[in-house]
Amino acid sequence: MTLKLHYIINRYLIILLMLGLCGQASAQEKGGVAGFLKKVGTLIDSMTVRGIDRNYIDAPKEPWQIIVRGNLNQSTMELESKGTVLGTDYSITPYMKTEPSQYVGLWAGYRGYGFGYTVNVGGDRGIHLTFGATGSSYGVNVRINTFRNDEPEIDISSSPAPEEEDIGSPYMHLTDPIKVRTVIANAYYLFNGKRFSYCAAYDQSVFQKRSAGSLLAGAMYYYGRINYASDANAPLIYLMHGLGRVKTWQGSVGAGYAYNWVPARGLLVSAMAMPMLTFVNKLKAYGYSSNLLQLLADPYTDNLEISDEEWNEWLYNNLRITSAGDKYFNSGMTLNFDARLSLTYNFGRYFVNIFGQFNNMRYHHENSRGNMNDWYVNTSIGLRL
Repeated sequence: MTLKLHYIINRYLIILLMLGLCGQASAQEKGGVAGFLKKVGTLIDSMTVRGIDRNYIDAPKEPWQIIVRGNLNQSTMELESKGTVLGTDYSITPYMKTEPSQYVGLWAGYRGYGFGYTVNVGGDRGIHLTFGATGSSYGVNVRINTFRNDEPEIDISSSPAPEEEDIGSPYMHLTDPIKVRTVIANAYYLFNGKRFSYCAAYDQSVFQKRSAGSLLAGAMYYYGRINYASDANAPLIYLMHGLGRVKTWQGSVGAGYAYNWVPARGLLVSAMAMPMLTFVNKLKAYGYSSNLLQLLADPYTDNLEISDEEWNEWLYNNLRITSAGDKYFNSGMTLNFDARLSLTYNFGRYFVNIFGQFNNMRYHHENSRGNMNDWYVNTSIGLRL
């Protein structure tokens, strides 16, 4: 565990201790914070069971869920540009994929209202935050992922192929890592919240006792940012045809169907499929130029007496990038598809769960198109208190 993580944990422990002391002191005066929290808890308890059919859904006696989670996620970006030069059609497709990263952390919640924090233990370096609020007929979930990657997979293909096409290993080591942040917010409404529970499959705050399904309406907001614009990354920017930073926004609404299958006591398999109409689909691309080609043509590079280490040090000390402007792309309305699958097993006060989610951001503008994909798989084991 890093010193930074120790600092974060200690800070939150101090904050919780101060809140506890404040609540204890104010409880002596008309209830204070403790009285307020008790009222909030009672309200959440009533909302959890309000209007549900106890033959299909039931709430455990223990209101708290403490969950140890492990996440695996990956991001990819693919761009394609088409055009004509001297009467010859061409297409260029740079592709960049980050290394799969693993995270381990905790999630704590009360009746489906909670907060999770995970830290990187392999692959990319970063943190993963989740917020959740679920009721009998509604739910809101927010996932924020921030990480860095210093060894992406790069694949450059073009048509027609040049006479010499060799960029070496598909993995490029970067002195200054790629910085990635994604924000995904989902909201949904269940039309059969009386017999079908979404939170039984995704935060285990209630039990699904019998199989049931429901039509649902949903909305999603997606924000993604990839940034590798630095002097040291001039070779990567050159391979990506001047692209050094990308921001994307996507807003979607849709309707679909979800089903909870209970094949045996304590076991739940949940599947959801929802076509979504994306009405906000914007991308901002930041272009950069560099002095890479001028440095490669410098007479210094022809000096056979210098070592590879000296040549690389000279190159990276002299690389410079400059802004070449930015462009907005609006792809208009498109049709996307959201699908999820979850497996849960409850045994006493304990439970285990695994679920996955995939998000895709597409854009097209004139002769250019692009794809940004973000997927993750979550495994967890939890305890009810």
